[in-house]
Amino acid sequence: MNAPLNPSTVSLRVPDLGAPDEVRRIEGFVTEMGGTLFHTPQWLVAVENGAGPKATGLLAERIGSIVGWLPLSQVHSPLFGRALVSSGFAVGGGVLATDDRVAERLFRGAQELAVRTNCPSVELRGGPVPASWNSWSDRHAGFVAELAGDDKAQLLWIPRKQRAEVRKSLSGDLQVRVGREEADRAAHYAVYAESVRNLGTPVFPRSLFDAMLDRFRDQADILTVTLDGVPVSSVLSFYHDDTVMPYWGGGTFAARSLRANERMYFELMLHARRKGMTRFDFGRSKVDSGPYHYKKNWGFEPQPLTYAAWNADPAHARNIDPTDSSYSAKIELWKKLPLSLANRIGPFIARGLA
Repeated sequence: MNAPLNPSTVSLRVPDLGAPDEVRRIEGFVTEMGGTLFHTPQWLVAVENGAGPKATGLLAERIGSIVGWLPLSQVHSPLFGRALVSSGFAVGGGVLATDDRVAERLFRGAQELAVRTNCPSVELRGGPVPASWNSWSDRHAGFVAELAGDDKAQLLWIPRKQRAEVRKSLSGDLQVRVGREEADRAAHYAVYAESVRNLGTPVFPRSLFDAMLDRFRDQADILTVTLDGVPVSSVLSFYHDDTVMPYWGGGTFAARSLRANERMYFELMLHARRKGMTRFDFGRSKVDSGPYHYKKNWGFEPQPLTYAAWNADPAHARNIDPTDSSYSAKIELWKKLPLSLANRIGPFIARGLA
């Protein structure tokens, strides 16, 4: 006679993210648990298709029902090492679980999977934090606010000093375009690549942005600001759970004097509301950085983000923090590279920054 099944038993497995039925089950659980865009299998697959880090994860089940999910990207970089990251190229992620016991099972499972895949570290960007792991809440902040009810109210919501900058941008000769076609993608990548080079950061491969736009379709688009037909600011945004997320954006040197970034973000607020969004997620910024204070100037209040990491050898933890002093000389050198050279070699480096 078979022993009765223990209803409290939780099993873990790596799901098949190429199986539509499996993906639908996980997507349903993410929605039920109020997960982020970064928890979805679609995000993981787009990261793999566009930049290389393998889409994987751990699924926790109890008597055939999903009770936990940890999305993971398997990163392998000659420069930045190997890691399991939740989730690749994301500012959020981490464990979704119906209770603390399931979460603990997923934490242990992540360590075991890291050992099996020769990844010396696991990184969680959000979610519950294992007590035995290294964690911090003082390095990054998120910025989210409700959208106003109409265009006039949205402008008046912005603090006076920043509102004056937005008004100047509205009085100029800038034009705005929103789309997903090749012209939009090419304009966005040209502007974004120049923007990150100017900041001393390697640019992501364009294939990553194409994969995101192709995978998320009506949940993603590009808003570009031009002057006389020349793109000066552009942002690729996502729409999820009634929230717009301007995710990859930037401007050329000319954007600052033109207030093109001010125009870009204000127009995105209006565009998002017309699409039915009710919140504006201004993304993550390093505490006390320039972008951190820029977002505060817009009226957004910073909220601490909690991240955690497990390292098989804490003395050799992966470091991809661009503000770390060890990178300062490299950043200054990168700023001086010709744009064509930075665009050729940058994607090979940036793939490891997932």
